[in-house]
Amino acid sequence: MTQGLWELVLRGVWVTLQLLVLGALLATVVSFVVGVARTHRRWIVRFVAGLYTEVFRGTSALIMIFWVYFVLPLAFGWQLVPMWAGVLALGLTYGAYGAEIVRGALTAVDPAQREGGIALSFTPWQRMRLILLPQAVPEMIPPFANLVVELLKGTALVSIIGMGDLAFSGSLVRLALQESVEIYSYLLLIYFVIAFLLTRGMRLLERRLKAGIGKAPVKATVAPVRVAEGASAGGGA
Repeated sequence: MTQGLWELVLRGVWVTLQLLVLGALLATVVSFVVGVARTHRRWIVRFVAGLYTEVFRGTSALIMIFWVYFVLPLAFGWQLVPMWAGVLALGLTYGAYGAEIVRGALTAVDPAQREGGIALSFTPWQRMRLILLPQAVPEMIPPFANLVVELLKGTALVSIIGMGDLAFSGSLVRLALQESVEIYSYLLLIYFVIAFLLTRGMRLLERRLKAGIGKAPVKATVAPVRVAEGASAGGGA
């Protein structure tokens, strides 16, 4: 490929990374807000959070991108640029999956931990911040790593609205070169490298969060008790 075509691909990589980071940030916020709401003591809060989760998990991310970019302006008069339309659609969609990860990790915490917080007169927010989340967050990292990789692959969907992401740039290069094998092999390699770096980073984060959790208690060494010879003789008499 020529230098100009490589620059086109690199611009596509940059757009994909922007979509990935911004979409992941939005999905993380949505995941924790909705996931915590799924465990709320008020049924109406749980119902609204559950409704959101079911709606966005049950709809296609591709159709959601179409809806945000094409239907939202007609319905409400809000025209979003392609970047923010893609971030909004992907963040809300994958945030619904992340909400179930958060809910599952919170409910998996030993109920005795909650009861201990209640016994200490902690408020619900204090129990969540000081007891539940520190134990639940490390367990969320592996499924969140898979979700981020899925989000990375989902960024290719924004090419349908004309965004110059990696998939869109690759299509333009393919049309210019009339060579499918070479360019799509490069695209597979680039996506794989980004996903590999993501998973390694998430594993490092998981190890750091789990550091110091679940360590075995240090065994105390007890010195042997020596009996004085005189006391031993007296006892024998």
